[in-house]
Amino acid sequence: MIARDGAKESLWQHTAEELKTTATQGGIYDVIIAGAGITGISLGLQLQKQGLRCIVLEANSICFGTTGGTTAHINTLLDTPYPGIIKDFGEDNALLVTQAVKVAMELFKTNIADYDIRCGFEEASAYLIAQDEDQVKELDGIQESCQKLNVQAGFSNNIPVPLPFIKAMEIPSQAKFSPVEYVYALALVFERLGGVIVQQCRVINHQAQMDLVTGKELIEAGTSLEVSFYGKALVYATHIPTGVNVLHFRCAPYRSYAMAVKLEDDYPGGLIYDMYDPYHYYRTQEINGEKYFIAGGEDHKTGHEENTERCFHALEAHVRKFFKVKEITHQWSSQYFEPADGLPYIGKLPGDTSNVYVATGFGGNGITYSHVATLLLTDLIVNGSSKYEKVFSPNRVKPIAGFSNFIKENADVVKQFIAKWFAAEDLESFTGLARGEGKVVTFQDRKMALYKDDNGNLHAINPICTHLKCSVAWNAAERSWDCPCHGARYDADGEVLTGPADRNLEHIEVRDLLDGQL
Repeated sequence: MIARDGAKESLWQHTAEELKTTATQGGIYDVIIAGAGITGISLGLQLQKQGLRCIVLEANSICFGTTGGTTAHINTLLDTPYPGIIKDFGEDNALLVTQAVKVAMELFKTNIADYDIRCGFEEASAYLIAQDEDQVKELDGIQESCQKLNVQAGFSNNIPVPLPFIKAMEIPSQAKFSPVEYVYALALVFERLGGVIVQQCRVINHQAQMDLVTGKELIEAGTSLEVSFYGKALVYATHIPTGVNVLHFRCAPYRSYAMAVKLEDDYPGGLIYDMYDPYHYYRTQEINGEKYFIAGGEDHKTGHEENTERCFHALEAHVRKFFKVKEITHQWSSQYFEPADGLPYIGKLPGDTSNVYVATGFGGNGITYSHVATLLLTDLIVNGSSKYEKVFSPNRVKPIAGFSNFIKENADVVKQFIAKWFAAEDLESFTGLARGEGKVVTFQDRKMALYKDDNGNLHAINPICTHLKCSVAWNAAERSWDCPCHGARYDADGEVLTGPADRNLEHIEVRDLLDGQL
């Protein structure tokens, strides 16, 4: 089993053992990559194959974050429907998007074939199902746009799951796999080719210095110390860059819920999606000879759901309604960042030097876009240009496409800064905490985030996010403190789980403060 960014255990992380890598102390590299998820590792390998000397720096462990929590759909059927991409970006750019995701799909196949990767990869059709008349109209529009963009798709009278539907579209040649096994295999090849991976090493800042970028890292190995790495380029493959950047206002953090299930009868093939908002998604995966049915959904903005356990209950009820469940083996949630205008931001980091790059805003298509980013950034770093760079540019300004979404997604940020952060609570808030429960409270005019562990011990921290000073909220399902503004997440003791924050929450000593009143 490998560690992950929450209390719940994903199927992938339960069935894998931690991959050990050889640490290093500083050095000069062609490219520094922050983040050892699927994007960072696949990019490192691609650049290393091009003759560049690369180092991947990971704050925790390989596949600790979203890669270890994905449901691992590889698809050209995107969360942002093609009619919307055509409307907002034009047909020519929409064609570039479809080309990019097709090439990304081919990179998966090439890697798996070239390195004989055993990761349960299997091609399958995807099915998009309409369950009311409004959805039928939307589905017809998607089918029409697929024809315009040369995306193979057609209507089907049958789907592989026992869900009611009025109309269904089938998209062939999609795929599914076990993501941790795939990334681990790439990591081993990367190291064999001379690449370096350093785990437990958090990027805390960077600075330009002539033609070099200094990546200042925090090595956490018992005693923390700062180490500087130097490179001709730096890539943030951390899902969202650290520090403060305009991209934090263009990407909204969301959480999605998933479960792995043992069924009483046959396991369905294919990848299946309904058209509700948020939508549900389903597929089957075989691991070590065991089949699992994987379902997901119940998405919400990070930090905006008071009862996160309710999301698991709702997903379970939905699955049990339509499938014969024998056993639920795993439940977990994962985080993704939704871009304001529907397409990810891949390229040069806005407002920074020309040799600092980023890949973020993948939405619910992180697996597919990880390899779009790999190919696009490889071209930018090695050749100086890419045919896809403009459509995915982080510096694009689209005042029409996505502007209303931008305002909507960031209204919560504004409210966090102009409103009173916390409701007043009294001492009963402390004594009323159940084991495993967390709450932001005020006691003697001091605000704190308080958590009572399973042994009845209290853990108190400053609830103000170290990124941009919003107040965190308790995530009961994952036992984490989540920031509702830009998605930073901390464990029960305030240690950073995922960025954009790069500093822990301040610890508060409550022993003397409470004076035995508990």
